[in-house]
Amino acid sequence: MYSPLPSGTTLQSRYQILRLLGQGGFGRTYLAEDQGRFQEYCAVKEFLPQQGEDHFSSKATELFQREAAILYQIQHPQIPQFRATFQVENRLFLVQDYVEGLSYRELLNQRRSQNLGFSEAEVRQFLQQLLPVLAHIHAKGIIHRDISPDNILLRNRDRLPVLIDFGVVKEVVTRVQMADVTHHATTVGKPGYAPSEQMQSGRAYPSSDLYSLAVTAIVLLTGREPQDIFDDVNLSWHWQQYASVSAGLAQVLQKATSYRPGDRYQSVSEMAQALGNANNLMAATTPPPVYPTAPAPAVAPPSQMRTVAVGRAYQSTTMAGGPQTVHPTRSTTPAVLDDDTVSIWENPLAVGALALALVVVAGLGGWGLVTVLNRTPERPENDVPTIEINPEETVVQPTPEPTPEPEPPTNEPVEFSQNLDIEPGESTTVEGSLKANETVNYLVQGRQGDQLRAQLEGESVLMTVLAPNGNPPDSQGRRVLGWQGTLDFTGEYVIQLSPVAGIEQGNYELQVALAEPEDGTDPEAPVEPETPVDPETPIAPETPVEPEAPEQPTQPEPPDIVSEQRVRLPSGQDNTLVANSAGPGRVRRYVINLNAGEVLTVEVNSATAPTTFNVALPTGDPLANGVQLWEETVPVGGDFIIDVSADAASEFTLRFGVQ
Repeated sequence: MYSPLPSGTTLQSRYQILRLLGQGGFGRTYLAEDQGRFQEYCAVKEFLPQQGEDHFSSKATELFQREAAILYQIQHPQIPQFRATFQVENRLFLVQDYVEGLSYRELLNQRRSQNLGFSEAEVRQFLQQLLPVLAHIHAKGIIHRDISPDNILLRNRDRLPVLIDFGVVKEVVTRVQMADVTHHATTVGKPGYAPSEQMQSGRAYPSSDLYSLAVTAIVLLTGREPQDIFDDVNLSWHWQQYASVSAGLAQVLQKATSYRPGDRYQSVSEMAQALGNANNLMAATTPPPVYPTAPAPAVAPPSQMRTVAVGRAYQSTTMAGGPQTVHPTRSTTPAVLDDDTVSIWENPLAVGALALALVVVAGLGGWGLVTVLNRTPERPENDVPTIEINPEETVVQPTPEPTPEPEPPTNEPVEFSQNLDIEPGESTTVEGSLKANETVNYLVQGRQGDQLRAQLEGESVLMTVLAPNGNPPDSQGRRVLGWQGTLDFTGEYVIQLSPVAGIEQGNYELQVALAEPEDGTDPEAPVEPETPVDPETPIAPETPVEPEAPEQPTQPEPPDIVSEQRVRLPSGQDNTLVANSAGPGRVRRYVINLNAGEVLTVEVNSATAPTTFNVALPTGDPLANGVQLWEETVPVGGDFIIDVSADAASEFTLRFGVQ
């Protein structure tokens, strides 16, 4: 076994080791200075061969490097950037950004020592800030596999949760530590936090990450470990007795932690939408749970190494996108009065309410009695029976109308976007599945003159092709199974897929190919000068050409609206949350119908790029431009327009509230 690197050691003539941060079964983590980046701090992770071995095989090293290249593609502000991998004296190393902050395990231990737990508002914000991170990696086909309080840091700089220690890297290291790296099955994940399918077979899906995230939220709320609140006989969770939360949040966490993968949320967008719909159900009326005054468990020792993972792509069936920071709806818990110290008769409001209740009951009873006595029964014309009234009969009370069942929240439209990085001469195939309320946009960068071909397999999903100006390139580009044509503009083209009307869910296979111009010329290349004409060559007289009609002036292009979505609030609720992406040339438009005098609140959040929106009246006149939070009483009724834009690629959430 190799000994830890001493302080002052320099690797690759660049990374100078400062100190050991932690050590675990997979290796060690060091704090280092990157001398190639102005002594910036970084984390260097060393992976050790299997016990008894002194080196990794060449095949194992190749596997590790290939998997590390996948993680290098992840660029998200709440995931440490992976910088490099290298091998020194049979040791494998991985370099990533250093994050200064405490893990949520350390934060939870601090709360436990004070007999405190995380509040519902804190956990809601925690979930809303991490769901877009999972949407980002799932869209790239990467599953984290090891979400737990130990692997999420609260960054000191901006107080955002940062996702570390991708569990897939542990799987890869385990595989490279085995003699047979191709046939040995490995499982990764923390018992209690990872779902059964991941622990038993090693298979992981987007719903597996959502399961682990929900378990983490439950642990933060209750202060209890999974083994203390999971019934492994009946395969069910029993945690609500240890935390006072709203019914809406409880339902979200219960569904996300279902034992069967098919019973959970299948994508980040589903869980984010359910969490947004639950914002209005925050009605907790009991004080926060008080934990027993038992000694706090010891803080996890520094030997628990935080590794960073190498991800392997999976076949995605749904994609999601979203913003980074969503501020939760704040709720206040009313104070609870002690019955031994305050009497109801000393409260004038309570006495007044009791008196009013007695008056109402007496009035209803008298009204019912008079109604029964004065009612004239209908009689047939030729038959007038004699009716005897017994004064001792039971007095008829008015039947209260049944309380209508609350309608379940409707599924709001959800839209995703994904870049297809293909160059002229290349093609790609993507597979997926869409529900009735989902739309996916595949983005292709094309040049004027290129040949674009898109073909769908399956009859339950249709495509619409949109040019950079937001319009179909021709009359054949809307709601079709295939399209092929020459691109008239240089810019971003959108292949938009959505299910056929009436289809609950549709599977698809999309083939996209981009080709050079048919004549092989580069439309952006400079034009060669014409060959001069020989003066001795006779020139035929030119045929007179009639002058062409002057071109009509073109109308100015409208804003680059790549999608328009009507926002409808779920029944019985006054706010909703939508998630999408925007960027240069991609403006997302939302339309919401309001009545005069209603208060509209709109808030956009994104951690990937500055994102703003404009608000316009139904007449088109602007109400606000370039804002991130806007609240105002609308002066007229009608369809209000909200356009979301960003100068760089942005994944955002947009919250609508109406009162």
